Amino acid sequence: MLYSYSFANRKRDLSDILSTVIRDEPRFISNFKPVPDARMRKHEWLEDQMQGRSVTASAAASGVLTVTAADAAKVRVGTLLALDGDPALFQISAISGTSVTVTLAAANGSTLTAATLPAAGGTFKVISTPMGEGSVNGDGEENYAQSGSAYNTTQIFRKEIVLSGSALAVSLYGSADNQLNRQTAFALADLARDLNRVALFGRRVEAAAGVNGEAGGLYCFATGTGALSIDADGAAIDSFLINDGAQEVLGAGGEPAQILCSPGQARIISNEYRNNLQVLRSDDRRGAYVAVIVNDINGKGMTVMADPDVPDTDAWIIDPEGFGLAALQGRGISDEDATPSGFDGIRRVALGEVTFEFRNAKQRCCRIRNLLGSASALAALREA
Repeated sequence: MLYSYSFANRKRDLSDILSTVIRDEPRFISNFKPVPDARMRKHEWLEDQMQGRSVTASAAASGVLTVTAADAAKVRVGTLLALDGDPALFQISAISGTSVTVTLAAANGSTLTAATLPAAGGTFKVISTPMGEGSVNGDGEENYAQSGSAYNTTQIFRKEIVLSGSALAVSLYGSADNQLNRQTAFALADLARDLNRVALFGRRVEAAAGVNGEAGGLYCFATGTGALSIDADGAAIDSFLINDGAQEVLGAGGEPAQILCSPGQARIISNEYRNNLQVLRSDDRRGAYVAVIVNDINGKGMTVMADPDVPDTDAWIIDPEGFGLAALQGRGISDEDATPSGFDGIRRVALGEVTFEFRNAKQRCCRIRNLLGSASALAALREA
C-alpha cells in the first residue's frame, strides 16, 4: 500500500452510522427501525393479528347478520354491537358460521330494532364482550399475537470509496483519515437514498443461480388483492380523502400516523390547513407549511412526510409501526480496505446485505391513487 491511514487493513462496522443517517433522512426510509438480523436470505416474520373493532354485514334479515368468516371470528355470543351512525345497542345471541343473530339490548333513544335493521347490512362497531364471574379459558375474545407469516428477500448493496493519490496530496480536507471519513459519509448518504427507493419500489426476488436477490418495497407489499386503497378519480388531495384513508387503516386495526406524499402534494395539504396554524409568541420563525395535522377519525396527529421519490399522483396513509430494517446476520453494512497492489491512492468498499420488514402492510397502509397532479392542483389554487 502506497498510502497509510489509521484504519488500514481494518474492517469497520457502519451499521450504527447508517442507522443515524437513515433516522435523520426526511424520507420514507426513516420509518424503518433496526430489527433483529435475518438468519436466511429469505427473511420471514410473523404477521400480527390485527382486528378492526368492527364487523361488516353484507345483509340483514330478521335480526340475522351475514358477515365474513374473519368478522365472525372477531365476536362471541354476548358481544355488544352498534350500527355505525345509530345509538341502538344490540347483543349477539347466536353465531353459526357466517350468520350472526342479534337482539336489541338497549334502544338508547333510537327507533331501530333487530327486525328493522337495513337489509343491506352495514358496519357494526364492536362495543365490548361483557364477562361474568368465574370466566374460564376460551370465554374471552381471542386475540393472537400473530396470524400467519410473510417474508422478504435480502439484497446486497455495494459502494466504492476511492481517493486518488492526487486528492491525498492536495490535503484540502486534512489527513487521509478525514478525507476517507468524508467520502464514507457521502457513500452512506448515497446508500440511504438507494435504500429509500428500494423500500418504495423494490420487487421481491429470491436469489438463485444467475439471479441476484432483490428486496421488495411498499408497492410490492401494500398493493394488490386485499390491500387498502382509495381511488381519488382525478380529484385534488384534501382532508376528505385523507380522513377516508385514515378510516380504512383504523378500521383494519392499524393506527394512521403518517401521510406519505410528494412535495407538491404536501403543499396542497398545507394550503388547506394553513388557516388553522397557531403561531406562538416565542417562535422565532414562521411559515405556511403544516407538518402535522389532526385527523377526524381518532383525533390523533398525522405527520406529513414529503418524499420526492413518491409518485405525484399517489399518497399513502400509513401506520409505520410494522416497518423494520434487518441485516443478514454477519452481513451488516461495513467497509474494508480494497486497495490493490500498486494502486495510486486508497480504495475501500462499503458492503452489506439487508432487507425490509413490512408487517401487516395491507392493513397498515392505504394507498390514495389517481390524484390530480400537484402542478395542476397548485395552478388551480393560484387562480382561485
